[in-house]
Amino acid sequence: MSEARQINVSTSNVSKLAIVALAIIFAAGLFVVGFDQGHIFSIVYGEQAFADLYIHELTHDMRHAAGFPCH
Repeated sequence: MSEARQINVSTSNVSKLAIVALAIIFAAGLFVVGFDQGHIFSIVYGEQAFADLYIHELTHDMRHAAGFPCH
C-alpha cells in the first residue's frame, strides 16, 4: 500500500522596508549607546551638550558592559 506524504514549506514574507527600518533603528541605537559624546543633544543645546554629556551619563554602565571604552 502506498502512502502519500506532503511537505509543507512556509516562507516568511517580511518586507524589505521593515528590514531597512530595523537596520536604521539598530544603527542609531548603536551610535547612541556606543559613540555619542553629546552629538544628539548638540542639535538643541549647542556646544553645552558636549560638556554635559546627558546620553553618555545615561548609558554609561551599558556602554562598559557592551565593551565600548569611554574614558
